[in-house]
Amino acid sequence: MKIRIKRISDAPSQDDGYRVLVDRLWLRGARKDDARLGEWAKELSPSDALRTWFGHDPEKWPEFHRRFTKELADKKDDVAAIFNRSPKKTVTLLFAATDSERNNAVVLREFLVAYLSK
Repeated sequence: MKIRIKRISDAPSQDDGYRVLVDRLWLRGARKDDARLGEWAKELSPSDALRTWFGHDPEKWPEFHRRFTKELADKKDDVAAIFNRSPKKTVTLLFAATDSERNNAVVLREFLVAYLSK
């Protein structure tokens, strides 16, 4: 399975495969019809407490990465289910953050790749 990440505000493409929003909150101004979502997997997003604490502060990134990875480890059933629900060989994790290098989809992708390699 191929796992990609992309901002939800970027135009959908045929290469996206199964599109999954992995943020707890909807991006203001984005239209749900335009997003062409396969699903909105809120359960694969950081907890409200972790999301609020992080606040997309680059200095908190290493600790956010560690804490979110721990949260994901406690949700292995939810993580595995994403592959069972995907009708395609490619899953694109959609995120709303403006920082494309330090966001929850980056951590989730790393976690999923490691999960698949086991």
